[in-house]
Amino acid sequence: MAEDNKSSPASSQELEDLVASSDTGSRKLTGTPHKILLGVAALWSLFQLWIASPLPFMLKFGVFSATEARSIHLAFAMFLAFLAYPALKRSPRDRVPLTDWVMALLGAGAAAYLYLFYDQLAQRPGDPILQDVVVAVVGMLLLLEATRRALGPPLMIVAIVFLVYSLAGPYMPGMLAHRGVSFEGLANHQWLTTQGVFGIALGVSTSFVFLFVLFGALLEKAGAGNYFIKVAFSLLGHYRGGPAKAAVVASGMTGLISGSSIANVVTTGTFTVPMMKRVGFSAEKAGAVEVASSVNGQIMPPVMGAAAFLMVEYVGISYVEVIKHAFLPALISYIALIYIVHLEAMKAGMKGLESSNPVKPLLNKVIGFLGGLIALMALSFAVYYGLGWLKPVLGESTPWVVAVALVAIYVALLKVSSYYPELEEDDPNEAVVTLPQTRPTVMVGLHYILPVIVLVWCLMVERLSPGLSAFWATMFMIFIIVTQRPLIAIFRGRSRMAADIREGFLDLWGGLVDGARNMIGIGIATATAGIIVGAVAQTGVGLVLADLVETLSMGNLLLMLMLTAVLSLILGMGLPTTANYIVVSALLAPVIVSLGQQNGLLVPLIAVHLFVFYFGIMADVTPPVGLASFAAAAVSGGDPIRTGFQAFYYSLRTAALPFLFIFNTDLLLIDVDLWHGLLIFVVATVAMLIFAAATQGFLLVRSRWYESLLLLLVAFTLFRPGFWMDMIHDPYRDVPPAQFEQALGSLGKGDNLRVKVAGVDAYGNPTEFYVQIPRPDGATGAERMDNLGLQLMQDDGKTVVDMTTFGSEAEELGFEFDQQILSVKAPEERWAKEWMWIPGLAVFALVVLLQRRRRQASSTPAPAV
Repeated sequence: MAEDNKSSPASSQELEDLVASSDTGSRKLTGTPHKILLGVAALWSLFQLWIASPLPFMLKFGVFSATEARSIHLAFAMFLAFLAYPALKRSPRDRVPLTDWVMALLGAGAAAYLYLFYDQLAQRPGDPILQDVVVAVVGMLLLLEATRRALGPPLMIVAIVFLVYSLAGPYMPGMLAHRGVSFEGLANHQWLTTQGVFGIALGVSTSFVFLFVLFGALLEKAGAGNYFIKVAFSLLGHYRGGPAKAAVVASGMTGLISGSSIANVVTTGTFTVPMMKRVGFSAEKAGAVEVASSVNGQIMPPVMGAAAFLMVEYVGISYVEVIKHAFLPALISYIALIYIVHLEAMKAGMKGLESSNPVKPLLNKVIGFLGGLIALMALSFAVYYGLGWLKPVLGESTPWVVAVALVAIYVALLKVSSYYPELEEDDPNEAVVTLPQTRPTVMVGLHYILPVIVLVWCLMVERLSPGLSAFWATMFMIFIIVTQRPLIAIFRGRSRMAADIREGFLDLWGGLVDGARNMIGIGIATATAGIIVGAVAQTGVGLVLADLVETLSMGNLLLMLMLTAVLSLILGMGLPTTANYIVVSALLAPVIVSLGQQNGLLVPLIAVHLFVFYFGIMADVTPPVGLASFAAAAVSGGDPIRTGFQAFYYSLRTAALPFLFIFNTDLLLIDVDLWHGLLIFVVATVAMLIFAAATQGFLLVRSRWYESLLLLLVAFTLFRPGFWMDMIHDPYRDVPPAQFEQALGSLGKGDNLRVKVAGVDAYGNPTEFYVQIPRPDGATGAERMDNLGLQLMQDDGKTVVDMTTFGSEAEELGFEFDQQILSVKAPEERWAKEWMWIPGLAVFALVVLLQRRRRQASSTPAPAV
């Protein structure tokens, strides 16, 4: 029956239409409408480059406030949405009906209203006139229609539900009831302030996301996408199941520059899926590998499907910190996926593709790899410390010297690439495919890495804002895209200067247009998600939901996390990843943190936000709606539902990671030094590989059921050694609350005090929660209490809070007047939790021994009779 569901792979034109319908709009216009669409898209990109650059402040011209910039940003998105996306399936694709022109102009006008009437609106805050209300209503209706067209009905329906809830508060049953919002109040809050549509999410889309998407579009237009695929295949294609491993790496690298999992599937899948099928993967498994690796591209820093920038605003930490916390789980997940592919190849006895690389002994390969690694590290140190030495010497001229050096390196790399044959688009459906040689393939596109280095340098070393970092990287990318064709042609001795320069500018034009069209859906999604966030703030439904979820989970944090995961999956089936993250984090992230506090598990806010984000991404994989699975099935010709289930099975490691880093924040490198971080990376990677082997039922040979259970137990022990160590020895000792000051004075470096507090919640109801107090500065307990900003007193045998200093750390931790200190726990000397890794690895060694014996027994020929 499954065979009946299979179809032939989609044509390249059908695949382009599939990506367009979900990412850039499925209309194919001609003539003047087509020119208007492209012109407005390019103008949007130029506007975003202008507001991100230092030029407006230097020239004192064209300076926009944050609200004005958001208004113009949404105006562009609304206008392009009605031009690029038809209203219905039967609507014309080759022209724009008059009604769509009208809606495009009205939508853009309503969005630009905040910019056009900025001064007048500032003079009447919270007191809208009839004109304001009319514009707000028209704007929200058209925004909802644009959302339906660009993103489908689910996000539109969720937004409408929250709007209705805002107005119908007094008529709601039981705990859902609230005092209600007037029609004018709703219009003002949602459209005329920065609390609703024009809130943080749209601000992040305006300030950061657009530039990163544009950077990725320019990089793709320059040829970096094809380069990444070719490099991955040249390095890995000849190994067992090599095309699948190359697909994982290529999709990971493409994910760095692409925010769309569907575009990632189609871009890399058209080449990788046929190759995987050739070495023995079924159509469904080939599609599933591509889905799992492409969707995972969204958890890879630095872009993370726009979520990284939203986390900066929502969590209140720097962008560099977000990247630091997100990097390790993402890398572990990708390594595990490569291993899963390897296990699939082992089970099926697959081989790799024929390699054109000269055969080298293993020792030579290892020496070559280590040599390259050492050279890269030496270069990194030279650049880092060299510039660190140059900056004081050169002073303000440093940027110009660095710019000249970058251009010189770029030209030198182009000169090197001219000695090697150009990369061509291969047809993976050809009868014979020989893998490209590694050295020529790597050398011909090294200049594509320079803009990425500029981006990382600006972010990590110069500590510029994400927007300004992306601006400089994009400007360097524009320089490359315009100059690479004529320079390479000169070096190859076949220069047609005028034609080469013209083609370079055409590539630039195409990149500007593609970047803007890729942003239509994100701009609309962040604006509509703002409606939901605004409704939560205006109605207080977040507190109601907290009570509801706490009731459903019966106060159990693990059950609460499972409910959050399920809700993220359900919402994510219809919402884009970014919108899903915004909605669920606004609704449930504070609930998880507060519930954790009540249960004694102090969960960092960044861990909760990453948890929500991971499960939002999982929705792209989860049947029956996983859009990425349908795209992969179109490429492979397999059954989309079976592809989806197989991709979900491969992605179990991505679903397990969020639960692990909630309970073991070491995985997010929170309060971890360099050497401890490296150790955690090694052990966590081994643990995830063991988890993958357990879920795949194969290590050295096919696992028996009890071996899979033992492997799961080993993986859990390596991930959460503290779970077992806490059973053996409590990490804290009880201290009488009256001795709070002495306990604080006894804390060593890096220690924390855990305090249980009784007080009242926002409703005035009694509540209990835990607080973790890091060691304050000071030599004595009294000095530390003073620096903490906390004063206690004894009242009838109880220790209560007498006062907290305004703006102090105690106030930030949640201490308030008249709260009672119920218990104090000070850290206890005990063995490090990492000792539990030893018995875990011993059990793993036992499983390996059992499987090795079975493999040897199966490979030993039977004695002759």
